[in-house]
Amino acid sequence: MNSKPDNNDSADRPMIRVQNLYKQFGEINAVNGISFQVNKGETYGLLGPNGAGKTTTMRMLSALSPLTSGSIEVGDMNVSERGREVREILGVVTQHDGHDSGLTVLQNLTLHGYLEGLSRKKSKERAIEVLTFFGLEDRQSSNVYELSGGMKRRLAISRALLTQPPVVVLDEPTTGLDPQSRNRVWEQLAVMKRAGVTVLMSTHYMEEAATLCDRLSIMDHGKILAEGAPDDLVEEHAGQEVAQVRTSSDSALSELRDRLAETSFRLIEVGAIATVTSQNGKRPDVSGIAGVRATFRPGNLEDVFISLTGRELRDE
Repeated sequence: MNSKPDNNDSADRPMIRVQNLYKQFGEINAVNGISFQVNKGETYGLLGPNGAGKTTTMRMLSALSPLTSGSIEVGDMNVSERGREVREILGVVTQHDGHDSGLTVLQNLTLHGYLEGLSRKKSKERAIEVLTFFGLEDRQSSNVYELSGGMKRRLAISRALLTQPPVVVLDEPTTGLDPQSRNRVWEQLAVMKRAGVTVLMSTHYMEEAATLCDRLSIMDHGKILAEGAPDDLVEEHAGQEVAQVRTSSDSALSELRDRLAETSFRLIEVGAIATVTSQNGKRPDVSGIAGVRATFRPGNLEDVFISLTGRELRDE
């Protein structure tokens, strides 16, 4: 599947540039001074819990919500000044699919393509092509209400790709899907990447971010806490290995706290099992403390988030 050629951008020019972006709702800073860039052909993720500012950022980038201050550029276009033109080169998938339940699958896509400027013939050709790409060709005559949740989500992404946009914006594309449907979407997003499509996606699934994203930003309370490749973030903020620690008494826990306070290791007490993370690849050392039992496992993005915020990344 090929994306539209982009004649305005040089090969080394970022496809998306966000500079010092703010969005206020009354006295609330939903997006609080964030900056990032997405390179052409890159899959870039915004990872964080609901309320972190991910969806608000994507709505501003898609010219669906005005900026309070800062700037966003897509290609060579300023979103605030050329919002209509920006939307013409974007494929957008929101959290709500927005299908017309009175139409068949094929009719939904054909109508969308026609409204986006394709001829009736080309719109139908492209509709069949993307349905085949997403494994929905045998459901083209079905009404939307007959589809499973995973099929509806794949149909939404199919619609976003219908006009072959060079940039696709996906707001939590697999939320609510069963594991099999989620993996199917992941496979198809990987094919999009190989075709050179630039993808900006939001998620609160750690595994999804680690699997799909070349780089990502971890967001919370409207701010970017850290940015980088998933493996690099784990190495820097959690370590290749983390210790999961159980203590037999309050005194053992107190001794563990005192020991780690003198080191670069970080003790995170969330739930019954405390976690000890490190920085820059060191293995946590919790040996020699009576009443402390530790097991080790590879570090992950969840550990990074807890290390940065002191809490688990949850859906709510």
